[in-house]
Amino acid sequence: MKKYIALSLAAIAAALVSGCARSVPSGVLLTEVTLPVAVTSNTCKVAPKVGKSQCKDFFGLIATGDASVNAAMRDGNIKTVYYVDWKANNVLGVIGTYECTVYGE
Repeated sequence: MKKYIALSLAAIAAALVSGCARSVPSGVLLTEVTLPVAVTSNTCKVAPKVGKSQCKDFFGLIATGDASVNAAMRDGNIKTVYYVDWKANNVLGVIGTYECTVYGE
């Protein structure tokens, strides 16, 4: 019995520490990252307007919201996009919030 428990714990530990290369960093327990999405040639030092859009995910079973660039542009009344950021916050894969932020004029 001890042999099976030790083998099971070793398999779980190996699964937790082994990783796959990902383009977006994510944690098993917590993910809280802000990443760039796009930059245009319409840049300036400070964007005069900011718009945000958001969606949520519950238990990986239900997801709702509009986190599109268009929704963020409408929110900030933006006509010309300078750059876009993306933010993810997820705790234990139970509750996740994903936000798109658009900067422009």
